[in-house]
Formats: sequence, structure tokens, C-alpha cells
Amino acid sequence: GARRHALVKVAAYQAPLLPAGSTTRALRLIRRQIDHCETAGVEMLCCPEGVLGGLADYATDPASFALDAERQLREVLEPLTSDRVTTIVGFTEVDRRGRLYNAAVVWHKGSVAGLYRKLHPAINKSVYEPGCDTPVFTVGGLTFGIVICRDSVFAEPASRMAAQGAAVLFVPTNNGMPVEKGGRELVGEARNVDIDRATENGTSVVRADVAGRQGELVSFGSSGIVDGAGTILASSRPLEADLLVAEVAVAPRRMILGNH
Repeated sequence: GARRHALVKVAAYQAPLLPAGSTTRALRLIRRQIDHCETAGVEMLCCPEGVLGGLADYATDPASFALDAERQLREVLEPLTSDRVTTIVGFTEVDRRGRLYNAAVVWHKGSVAGLYRKLHPAINKSVYEPGCDTPVFTVGGLTFGIVICRDSVFAEPASRMAAQGAAVLFVPTNNGMPVEKGGRELVGEARNVDIDRATENGTSVVRADVAGRQGELVSFGSSGIVDGAGTILASSRPLEADLLVAEVAVAPRRMILGNH
């Protein structure tokens, strides 16, 4: 007979677009979502790209909120610790040589269970260095991948992760852009990308964006959850903070071996 699909409850937090450097406020808001998720039985919560402090490309002093993954991350993320909810948090990482990466951390029961660095930082130029790895992570019974924002536009990172057994792709996103660039149409574009990645790989896609207006920047908010068949399970309200929750089916997948 057919093998049963396990169901995993996941969430995407559409955070408000905050002023640059608002790390403490962001942590407080995320903690509130974690409390909701604990009550709702959510196992994995995805937060936006650069949710801690904002994106370095739009900040005057990104070094002021960049974090050293080895030395600072645990202390900063301590307030987000939960026995039941694992949280993916976007931040600006600084390495020992002072290089900046657009990164996302997997925060699991008070420790760093994984780190992903964005492969394609920006269309023209960015203060971020590009990452080079496409790792997958396993927490509980769930194997998943992370593709940050623009990385999701490319088919290859997602397909590499799916080939390594990822059943869900989490997409921390930050569409906070100057008004002339950041239009409502980005929401539809992002959703189409999510459906493409989901149907190509049979993986659920969970995207968490920021929303609102802040100074010169605007984001309508493209957060959404799409299942492996490309069905939209949840999508966010425009221009406001939101928390999306859905159950996604996780097929018991055999590891696909071979050359990647």
C-alpha cells in the first residue's frame, strides 16, 4: 500500500518593515509569534530575510547590527529559545575578516542547528558577499532547505536541496524596497516562483516577507505557503504584519544518492 504522509505544521511570519538596526524590537515581535506557534502546534517558524536589523544594502552602518555567527549569535537569539518551535531567522552575518553575508540561522532548542548564506545577494551590487553552499538541515523528522529571497528565482539551489532529501523549502524574503521598485506586482511574482519551485521538486515552499512602509521603503508582503502540488495553502494580507500557519505533507523520502 501507499506510504502515509506525515503532516508537519509550519508558519511564516510576515514581520513589519522596521527601521534599520531594530534588532531588539524584532526579537520581541518574533518571540510573540513563537508563543502563538507553541499554542498552535507549529514545529517550524520562518521569519523574513534580514529581520534582525534590516538589510545591509539599505543601511548607513550595517556593521552596527551585523552578528558574528560563532561569537554573538547564541546570546542574541537566546530569547527565541523554545522546546517546541524551531525558528529560521534572517540576519546580517560578519565573519572574522569583516565580510558581510546575508544569512539565515536555524535556531533549535537554544542552539544553532544550521546556517545558510544567500547565494545571489543583489541584482547589481551588494555589500554582501555571495554564499556558496546549498546545505539541507534535519530537525525532528523534517529535512528542509533554505533559499533566501532572490535565490528562489533560480531553479538550481532548490533542486539541489530536494535531491538531498529536502521536503520543505523555507524562503526568508525582504521586499522592502524604494517605492519605485517595490510594487504590488512583486507579490504575484513571488507566488509564481513558489509554485514553480514546489511543482518542480514536489516540495512545500514557505515564504516569509516583511510588510509595510518605512521611510523611503515599502513592501506589500509576499508571504505564503504552497504545498508540493503547487496549491496555495495560505497567503498574507498586503502591507500588514501577519502570521500564516498551515499543515504540509512530508512524504517519507528515500535519500537520492548520486552526483550533484
